[in-house]
Amino acid sequence: MADSSFDIVSKLDRQEVDNALNQAAKEVANRFDFRNVDAGIKWSGETIEIQANTEERANAVLDVLRDKLVKRGISLKSIDPSEPKASGKVHKLSVALKEGISQENAKKIGKIIREEGPKGVKAQIQGEELRVSSKKKDDLQAVMALLKGQDLDVALQFVNYR
Repeated sequence: MADSSFDIVSKLDRQEVDNALNQAAKEVANRFDFRNVDAGIKWSGETIEIQANTEERANAVLDVLRDKLVKRGISLKSIDPSEPKASGKVHKLSVALKEGISQENAKKIGKIIREEGPKGVKAQIQGEELRVSSKKKDDLQAVMALLKGQDLDVALQFVNYR
């Protein structure tokens, strides 16, 4: 019998991120506490740009975005906000989106699987994803449960389960 396997990836659904950004922009435009503070949120290339007249307001807009991302099922581990920086009369904050599993995180995940996972489970690093394989499907499900319980600094998805 052939080995069963699945891939561990860290990907973002760009459409959901875009929807969350549009909802956040709409809420910022309509909320009373954001009136007359030059608050705004928009795409700037591959990052999200937030601006407001004070540092606190910029962080409040970021909180609105985080709320919308969570409601859309996107992990907050997949965003990397910078500190607000003063730029003239406004404070700007950029939010980078993180995709892919770095080599360092892939090695850390592989070590967790080897040390704490069931015997006979193999993990291979393939670029920005990991392929986990085993003879038994139950072992693969145990690895998924193990990784979901870990506090890793990357959002994980499990795909290509066969």
